[in-house]
Amino acid sequence: MNKIEFKMPKMGESITEGTIIEWRVNVGDSFEEGDVLLEVATDKVDNEVPAPAAGKMIAHKFSNGDVVPIGDVIAILEFSENGVQEKTVSKTSETKKKSKPSSSVSTSTSTSTSSSKSFKVNENIFISPLVDAIARKNHISYEELARIPGTGKDGRLRKSDVSEYIESGRPFKFAQAVSEPSGFQVPDLKFDKGKGKIVEMDRMRQMIADHMVFSKHTSPHVTAYVEADLTDMAVWRNKNKVAFQEKHGERLTFTPLFVEAVAKAIKDFPMINSSLDGKNVIVKEEINIGMATALPSGNLIVPVVRNADKKNLKELASATNELAGKARDNKLKADDTSGSTFTISNVGTFGSLMGTPIINQPEAAILAVGVIKKRAEVMEREDGDTIEIRQMMYLSLSFDHRIVDGYLAGSFLRRIADYMEQFDSNRKI
Repeated sequence: MNKIEFKMPKMGESITEGTIIEWRVNVGDSFEEGDVLLEVATDKVDNEVPAPAAGKMIAHKFSNGDVVPIGDVIAILEFSENGVQEKTVSKTSETKKKSKPSSSVSTSTSTSTSSSKSFKVNENIFISPLVDAIARKNHISYEELARIPGTGKDGRLRKSDVSEYIESGRPFKFAQAVSEPSGFQVPDLKFDKGKGKIVEMDRMRQMIADHMVFSKHTSPHVTAYVEADLTDMAVWRNKNKVAFQEKHGERLTFTPLFVEAVAKAIKDFPMINSSLDGKNVIVKEEINIGMATALPSGNLIVPVVRNADKKNLKELASATNELAGKARDNKLKADDTSGSTFTISNVGTFGSLMGTPIINQPEAAILAVGVIKKRAEVMEREDGDTIEIRQMMYLSLSFDHRIVDGYLAGSFLRRIADYMEQFDSNRKI
């Protein structure tokens, strides 16, 4: 029998760590190939980790609720001599977390030089996702983290720095703010929150709440609005949706048509397709459109249509239908929800006229499209103005005013509406 180190597997291109939700196989229990050993949560989706071969669980290296970097040893397994083929994986550490693509089972290791993704708190300190998770668990604010001396490169906070700080009793917990205090201080108001049924937020809802607060705290949000006449697009879609499905085997919803228009507008205004990194703006090469989608639980997730600008309408319909189906069936994987560069939120599916969406960090902007509603509109014709029934829709763009100004945002939003309004009603399917 061979005892093997079983490591936290790679679960997506941008995923650097996972939280152990539950061990499905206890120490001492046997399992078959394909049995689920444990369930792991990332900041995108939950994943079930299967056994690569039949064997026995010898030891757990981490407990439920622990946050573990990709590539760290999480268990010791015992396999028969021919039970599993041993492969080499990347070894990760607190400051070098990104593993090379390989199996999660190994008896030898190599060192990776890639560092994990981080986000900036102030001019002097960076916080990794692992440190951020520890801080959240112990209710340590970003302002308090900014006071902890970092021993990593360029003063970077390491896990050991935070652990030692907590063990020492958090001496800077009540220290004054690092930045100069503003003229306004948030009052400590004692609100009466009332009485009623207590419903505990599930893990995903807590993550969504954290992300929304972080986004509003990070980016100065501004929202612009335009109105678009979708009559030609709507008539063409209704006329051709049956034939489109018969020819291509895909349902023709408005989503791929919206994604197509947005991708074209991004190519015209590439600065919208960017992220802020300190004092630098990263203009993304790929146009990956996220679709804000409701899960059966009511929580929100953002599956991603990759390289949307390079797909034709059939390919866009196929991609959006597949992702929507996976979301409904809770079958989205980490790669399905990572790497978006711009997001669309269709608030019209809930009957909303318009919305003010919160930016999906670290993107620069997010588009909300409202319900398509028939209205009487004044139309300018060569022989005079007429009143006609038109199918109208509001579009709203929330943008990060640090890197996107009003002119760029307004021009981009108007261009999306123009592409929608100038839809070719004679287009072939």
